[in-house]
Amino acid sequence: MAVTAAANTARAVEAVFRIESARIIAGVARIVRDVGIAEELAQDALVAALEQWPESGVPDRPGAWLMATAKHRAIDLVRRKETYARKLAEVGRSLEDVPPPAEPADPDDIDDDLLRLIFTACHPVLATEGRIALTLRLMGGLTTQEIARAFLSSEPTVAQRIVRAKRTLAAAGVPFEVPYGADREARLSSVLEVIYLVFNEGYSATAGDDLVRPALCEDALRLARLLAALMPKEPEVHGLAALLEFQASRITARTGPDGEPVLLADQNRAKWNRMLMRRGVQALGHAGSGPYALQAAIAGCHAAAVRYEDTDWPTIAALYGRLVLLVPSPVVELNRAVAVSMAQGPEAALPLVDALTEEPALRAYHLLPSVRGDLLERLGRREEARAEFARAASLTRNERERDLLLGRAARLS
Repeated sequence: MAVTAAANTARAVEAVFRIESARIIAGVARIVRDVGIAEELAQDALVAALEQWPESGVPDRPGAWLMATAKHRAIDLVRRKETYARKLAEVGRSLEDVPPPAEPADPDDIDDDLLRLIFTACHPVLATEGRIALTLRLMGGLTTQEIARAFLSSEPTVAQRIVRAKRTLAAAGVPFEVPYGADREARLSSVLEVIYLVFNEGYSATAGDDLVRPALCEDALRLARLLAALMPKEPEVHGLAALLEFQASRITARTGPDGEPVLLADQNRAKWNRMLMRRGVQALGHAGSGPYALQAAIAGCHAAAVRYEDTDWPTIAALYGRLVLLVPSPVVELNRAVAVSMAQGPEAALPLVDALTEEPALRAYHLLPSVRGDLLERLGRREEARAEFARAASLTRNERERDLLLGRAARLS
């Protein structure tokens, strides 16, 4: 019986920590000014809870208990370092007399700390892989094993990325703060990019046996919602949130019973999540006209169509035209060509796609021959289409996409 009670307490501790870890790390990082040390102190608080709660019981405010314990350990660490004496004078007075577990934190302070944490984890000084891994670890509460599994990587590789990212932040002296002024836009762009990349990897996996990894999409969507709540006056934050809400609404319809991909034209729209679509519309109302807002508007056009045949392709093509002016990119051009093919016919789009075949950035991009194959098939040029689908299959690293493309090529043989 005692063993069962202890196990239940341990599960409760781990559940609370997973929910509260980002806030705890953020609160402690404000004291020690180092996210690596802050995470270690948060883990120390977790160990203390695992040792004490089975005996004393789970406190009424477990999150506050963990926060206060971690902060007191941070203050002890600051006391032991003479070089932090001035910082102790600044922040220690307001915290050193606060006994755990009572921690009546100001919600605004917590929000500020979370913003500082996500801006630090996504700092441009870090490599993209490091930003993603550190953000999922600190903000998403994922373990190294969970991150490795999500990205089909090894635990040692992910662990090394996280360690390297923490060392880089410390060596560069990155301040634990929310940027303002000219630096803010670039730094916010880095944060949005990380969340977008995490979602995309879940929505259409670049490699492996599964087309989608819903858990990654959920983590990214949660981060986007959190950021929108913390930065309500930033239109592009709402634009990203709207885009992810719309995209997430279609996830369950993107694969069949055996995990095989289902093309947009063949999806059962009754499976689209109406609640997420409504959230997307609401977020889009607060978005401006930036790149994420335009992509969200495109996704909203798809969501508004009751049937595939009802899709407003001329509007989508026009939105892609505006997007490519803001973000000149061959991938956006390719997406615009697809929309043009649906609005004006494949003969209007094929020259646009052919012009992209010389783009170095698309040389190994499997969707370029895939799109070209689709256009050629619609034009009745079956043998050329078959060759394009076969080439696309050879370029993708996702097994599900490869099977789909080889199937399309086989049907044209």
